[in-house]
Amino acid sequence: MVLRQPGQVLSADASRLEVWGDPIAHSRSPELHAAAYRVLGRDWTYGRRQVDEAEFAAQLASLDGSWRGLSLTMPLKGVAFAAARSNDRRAALTGATNTLLLDRAGPLGFNTDVGGIVRALGDEGLPAVDRARIVGAGATATSALVALGELGAQRVEVVARRRAAADPLRELGERLGVVVTVVDFARSAYAPVAVTIATLPGDAQVTDAAADALAGSGGLLLDVVYGHWPTALSSAWERAGARAMSGLGMLLHQALLQIRIFTAGDPDVPLDDESSVLAAMREAVVGD
Repeated sequence: MVLRQPGQVLSADASRLEVWGDPIAHSRSPELHAAAYRVLGRDWTYGRRQVDEAEFAAQLASLDGSWRGLSLTMPLKGVAFAAARSNDRRAALTGATNTLLLDRAGPLGFNTDVGGIVRALGDEGLPAVDRARIVGAGATATSALVALGELGAQRVEVVARRRAAADPLRELGERLGVVVTVVDFARSAYAPVAVTIATLPGDAQVTDAAADALAGSGGLLLDVVYGHWPTALSSAWERAGARAMSGLGMLLHQALLQIRIFTAGDPDVPLDDESSVLAAMREAVVGD
């Protein structure tokens, strides 16, 4: 897999950014990015556009030199990965690209969801984990597994309605050196873990019995949903008197990494006065 080539420089005139996906009206990314660029003194615009997989290639090809980059949400992370001239390690591992830097030679792809999960859990006092659980086996679950691998997880249990859907996660676990086991929702109890990452859609149907069984020994819950809150799982964690956090923390931190990419071309290069930027972004989505 070809990886990202660092040091790419865009024209100073490249000032247009958008988030694409379908649906897209719920996205908080425009608020996050606008708050950051105000603090940074960047006269950039960041909008949103409803784009599905069938439209993606044509829409991407229509962008001119005034465009700096794109944020991609579902269902575009796979087609964005394929469209990128190169992808960073996290995108290469997951096959999911949520950020495109529109370099003249072709888009450069990144996955900032992984880093967003790592940083969000760090905010909650979890800089490392040994055993963890993922609920769901879709595209976001791959980013969750890579994040848990970076946090040192040795064993990860995946709870999936269809065991076959979790086969890619087992294969990815082998590449990461993480033992992945797959179970279903029929259990009445689960082994204790430090953290559960729920990757189900916000309107996913989960029975109270299944949710309560997961909450009983699930540790901290990070539910990646932020538009449909509370979820069935977060409500179960509340009933169990356990901690649950929405996906806003993940959204905040993955957006910060995107802004690093759009300004410096590298998610590992901190912004100038990054603490002030992060505070303004947090206020934009949490302070309201």
